[in-house]
Amino acid sequence: MPVPRTIARWSGAIAVLVLVSSIAGLVDPRVYGRETANWAAQAKGQDLGNLLAVVVLVVAAAGYRRGSQRAGLVWLGALLYLVYAFVVYAVGVHLNYLFLVYVAVLGLSAWCLIFHVSAVRRGWFPTRQGVSPNFSAWVLIATGFLFAALWLGELVPALLTGTVPASLAEAGLWVNPIHVIDLSMVLPAFVLTGVAALTGRDLGLFWLAPWLVFSALMGASILAAMGVIASSGASGASGTVPATVVVSVVVFASLAAGWRYLGAPDPQRG
Repeated sequence: MPVPRTIARWSGAIAVLVLVSSIAGLVDPRVYGRETANWAAQAKGQDLGNLLAVVVLVVAAAGYRRGSQRAGLVWLGALLYLVYAFVVYAVGVHLNYLFLVYVAVLGLSAWCLIFHVSAVRRGWFPTRQGVSPNFSAWVLIATGFLFAALWLGELVPALLTGTVPASLAEAGLWVNPIHVIDLSMVLPAFVLTGVAALTGRDLGLFWLAPWLVFSALMGASILAAMGVIASSGASGASGTVPATVVVSVVVFASLAAGWRYLGAPDPQRG
């Protein structure tokens, strides 16, 4: 199927803006100067994750432009990650000179996804020869339930006792936007996509790979954030080791599941 020529232009514009925001966040103390030490460290970890996501986005866009349908699915996953990450920047960071850059990346990533997902679907073949979706689907489902349990295990006791969760206090936030996005959208999408893939539904089979790419990128950014928190000595650094182990397992499992699911050669029309 023909690949839209606009792929390169959209990806290039997004990549440049993400590079600007990430490098500024990492080197300019003014960017997160009004955040708590913990939240600033998490933001810098996210900046590092964004640099990885840009590499994935550009490489996948180039592969998709050359006709690789697998690369198209990876490209969608990178866009999903950028939409997620820049929602957090846009609503969870104090107003700074990068605010309009955050909004621009969010808008470009979201609209790029909307405009091009149908083209990726038209070129995608739902039957991957010799590849079962079961392992990949169960990894996605398990990841969804794992993070839901982690967030609810923190939120529910706090809501019942009328206290503020420790992570929220350390970040200096009223409400953590990550909790909101994960519990309302991302984690249900993990579970629903996995279940749909297990039952052979086309939408589940199609979205399985992009969500696994998203999971791996998101996990990598969390690991980077934990590393920054630990090295900076910010509050909450003492509790990063168990979480690092858990998230490392999630990243490894997501990569293995995505590799297995996308490992078959791109099908060819007979």
